[in-house]
Formats: sequence, structure tokens, C-alpha cells
Amino acid sequence: MCPAAADPAANPAAKPVVTRFAPSPTGYLHIGGARTALFNWLYARGRGGKFLLRIEDTDRERSTPAATEAILQGLRWLGLDWDGDAVSQFARKDRHAEVAHQMLARGTAYKCFSTPEEIAAFRAEAEAKGASYAVFQSPWRDADPSTHPAGAPHAIRMRAPRSGETLVQDAVQGTVRFGNDQLDDMIVLRSDGTPTYMLAVVVDDHDMGVTHVIRGDDHLNNAARQQMVYDAMGWDIPVWAHIPLIHGPDGKKLSKRHGATAVGDYQAQGYPAAGMRNYLTRLGWAHGDDEFFTSAQAMDWFDLPGIGRSPARLDFKKLENICGQHIAAADDAALLHEVEAYLTAAGQPALAPGQRDLLSRALYCVKERAKTFPELLEKAHFALTSRPILADEASAKALDTVSRGILNLLTPRLQTASWTKEGLEPILTEIATAHGIGFGKLAAPLRAALAGRSATPSVYDMMLVIGRDETIARLKDAAA
Repeated sequence: MCPAAADPAANPAAKPVVTRFAPSPTGYLHIGGARTALFNWLYARGRGGKFLLRIEDTDRERSTPAATEAILQGLRWLGLDWDGDAVSQFARKDRHAEVAHQMLARGTAYKCFSTPEEIAAFRAEAEAKGASYAVFQSPWRDADPSTHPAGAPHAIRMRAPRSGETLVQDAVQGTVRFGNDQLDDMIVLRSDGTPTYMLAVVVDDHDMGVTHVIRGDDHLNNAARQQMVYDAMGWDIPVWAHIPLIHGPDGKKLSKRHGATAVGDYQAQGYPAAGMRNYLTRLGWAHGDDEFFTSAQAMDWFDLPGIGRSPARLDFKKLENICGQHIAAADDAALLHEVEAYLTAAGQPALAPGQRDLLSRALYCVKERAKTFPELLEKAHFALTSRPILADEASAKALDTVSRGILNLLTPRLQTASWTKEGLEPILTEIATAHGIGFGKLAAPLRAALAGRSATPSVYDMMLVIGRDETIARLKDAAA
């Protein structure tokens, strides 16, 4: 029987925590990969450990520098910093081959001279006998080295146990059993001298000192085979933690039909990074009933037992709700910086210096109840637009003849008013009362004149943000 991994809950402080994220640069960073990176980051950062990044770029045909950069950019946007330089798996291929030959010397691996045609014939014969799956049993496993054909191409295969069970002790899934009769003597080094993924991952994790392998549960079957490599080399087995995948709102595997799946798409759609971190942390993990929390709290609270075993469902309404809370709670300077980064990511024009200043002044009154940056910018339209203000269809209805007359009467009063809410409020109230209308009736044409919108921040906030001269100029334009 293959020895089991150490109990994940036993003596967790035995050595400093080291986690890693190991994406393949064959495409964008998808939302599931981002959550995996986040879980690794939280677990390491919350324990004063290291979070490492490895780019698994051994698929040379599909791996691209552009995909690598997209992954790095996605991690940076989410605020997931890694320790040291990103490691290229392909650059370590000689080290992987070295370990394969060490296994050969230890007797835990052997040379296999079977050709692809012979292996295919074996499987065809097994299928003809009714076997749905047949583990290839190499005739070279126990062959005398003297019978090896000199100079013939060969692979190096793991000498896997053929009876009993391999137990994977998983911090999320519990004890998972694999019958060894279902685990083949997997190839660790191909006949062309290139290492296989199964070998490379283990060698890299060992050399990088990884203590906890936190990844999607689609890798759970790999753990049994990879565990054998650890055993073959006499290396400590890391704590396994295989997390369920993310499904769409309909309960099916997440795909493009559910909407955005690339992390970059979420930035371009205007979701704040802090909100995404919060939502993704909560997606498949729980800390009581807490829904809204900071990254510092997440680092403090996050632990493997809080991860559920069932697939999590992406809920865009909940995502927007969480993001709205983070926008409202954000520091204005940091929020302005992230809004500008959003405009760049979305391919929109940058803020002009005057617009940047006015948006900075307006944030206090527009960030409440904005769930995304496009919503925030729409609320801040009054500060970002310039005269003449074009009223939309809904607000234009408030600018009738009577309302324009009232604006004409109001304008001179504002010339000498104290430019505070306390100074402006009595004037607007007095004007409304003198015309026998409630303040709401006066606010509608004011909104149309100042913003060209019917849904805006309060008229007092807008007036304070754009200032006396701009306010009076806009009212005059509307009254003309």
C-alpha cells in the first residue's frame, strides 16, 4: 500500500506555510483560477507564509507570452502579490529529468521500451475482452537490464504498486481512496527526454518548499499519482486541499454562456478589486454569516475547514451587492485611482485634469449605492459633463415655463449666498414656499439644469461640488 499523506490537521505549525498558484499560460486567467490563487494567497498571508507563482508553460505550442502577461495582470488587479519571481516550469525541464533518473537509480522507476503501437494493441485487446478501461502493464517492468535493446528509444515509467489502495488525506475532501489496480505505471520521462506534467509538478512543488497544495478538485485524481512520486523520492507529502469548482447560476459548469469568465472582463466591466476579492473568498468558503469583510479580516479568518465540498454557484446580484458595499466604504483617493484604472481597462478616454479634480470632490456623494464604476460615473455625470448641459428626456419634462421662471428668480439670490448647505437650504426653501410648491417640485428642474438627469445626488451636493460660478451659469442656461 502506498503510504498516505500526513494528517492535514496535525501540527500545522511544524514548518512555515508555503502555497503556490500554478496556471498554464494557454489562455486568460478565468474566475475559477483567480479564486484558487486567492485561497492560496489568503492561507499563506494569514500565517506569515509565502505565496509563490509558477507558470506551467511546458505546452510550448499553446503557451504564449500574451497569456502569461494576462495572468500576471489579473493577479495584480486583484491585489494578489507573490513572493520572489514567477517560476517557469519549462526552464526547469533538466531538473525534472534529473529526478526521473534518480528514481531509476532508486529502483522506483524503470525503462520501458514498449512502442506506441504495442500499447495501442494492448488496449484494443482489452477492449475486445469487454474491459472499459485497462491499465497498461509494461513487459519491461521486471525485465533484466541485460535484455534492454541497446540504444533503443525508451520512456521512464513509475513503478507503481499493483495491489492495495492509495489514500489521499485531503483537508477539504477527507480521506479519498484509490485502488492501486486502477493506477498505471505512469510515464515520468518521455522517450524524447521531456518530463511529463505529473513529474514536473511534484518536483517543482518539492523544490519550492510548497507545504500546502490548494487547487481545484479536478486535480484530485492527480494527487494519487503525484503522491507516488513523493514516496518514490522519499519526500514529504504536502497537505492536499482540493476545492470544488465554480458553477454558473444554473448549476452547470461555468462557461462563457454565463457571462464573463475572464478576470480581466470583470475589471473592464467596472467591478472593484476589493469587492471581487471579498466575493470570491465567500464563494465556496464561509465564516459564520459574515458576507462583507475586508482583506485583512479574510486573511485572519480564512482556513481550510471552512471550504465546502459542493460546487459554488456564481451569483451576479450578490457580487454587485458586495461590490457596492466596498465602493461605499473605499477611501476616496484609492477609489479615484481604481476608477482611472477601470477606464483604461475598458478602453475609455482618461479623465481630463479638471474632470479628475471634480470627480475627486464628488466621490463622497456618488459612491453610495453605486455597485460598479459605470454606475458611479453615471451618478457623477453632473461633475464630469460641461456646458451646455443637455437634459435627457425624463429630466427635460421638469423644465417647463414656470420652472424656468423660478430658476430666473433663484439665480440672483445665489450670487451672495454662503456656499454651504446651511447657507443654501433656506434660500431654496424660501423660493419653493413663495411659489406654493414643495421642495421636491423645485428639485426636479434644478436636477435637470445642473445634471441633465432626473436621478442625481442631492441638489445641494451638486452645487457644492461644481461651485458657485458653474452652478449659476448652468441655471442661467436652463432658464434662458
